[in-house]
Amino acid sequence: MRVDINTDMGEAFGRWSICDDEALLPYVSSANVACGAHAGDPMVMDRIASACARLGVRIGAHPGFPDLQGFGRREMKMSPAEVEAFIMYQIGALRVFAEHHGQALTHVKPHGALYNMAAGDLDMARAVARGVARSSRKGEDLILVGLAGSLMIDAAKELGIPCASEGFCDRGYTKDGTLAKRGTPGALITEPREVAERAVQMVTRGKVRALDGSQLSMRVDTICIHSDTPGALEIAASVKRALEAAGVEITGVREVIGIGRS
Repeated sequence: MRVDINTDMGEAFGRWSICDDEALLPYVSSANVACGAHAGDPMVMDRIASACARLGVRIGAHPGFPDLQGFGRREMKMSPAEVEAFIMYQIGALRVFAEHHGQALTHVKPHGALYNMAAGDLDMARAVARGVARSSRKGEDLILVGLAGSLMIDAAKELGIPCASEGFCDRGYTKDGTLAKRGTPGALITEPREVAERAVQMVTRGKVRALDGSQLSMRVDTICIHSDTPGALEIAASVKRALEAAGVEITGVREVIGIGRS
């Protein structure tokens, strides 16, 4: 068994910071780096790309809605063409920093409201997938990371681009397999042992308990740990230890889905 552990990071900008990103990197195999729309700025992108290169962590783009005030977690009305173009714009912004530090981008994971909307709206999912496809250079095969069982995965397969199914061990699920809305009871899980147990169940059994107590079935290629979850560093360490103790190999998302390393 093998799985990728990813984290959303680089979500500081200017003098504002959420967490110690570099302290979290040793516990993950992939970093989804904010590209300046919902968060992040050029200095932050450069710093995170450098740290990922130094620690051997794969670099992916984390594009979101252009909404700094709402941290990209508010829905915006954008046409599919606008979404596609904004995806491309943000991927391009991060790529130059990754390449300067000798790294290739491996994947793209939408952020926040864009992620959730694309998970349940086929037009949005297709727009995201097209943005990834148009941004992928020959031989690069950028991977679209999307919610397991969602329309984003369907759209990637329809377009013929690589995709990876994502599970969330620090977030609550509704009975239909979607993430519970932030701010609702059970939407955020912060107890490290519980989060780690959920991660192991997802990877080894393909199961996760929903908020109503039902068991959801899902196959995951990558597990997300949010860097802005309270206690994220302790959670990440606990998840990594638990997965390794369960005999799970932690590696990059490209290796997990079987397309080799960039």
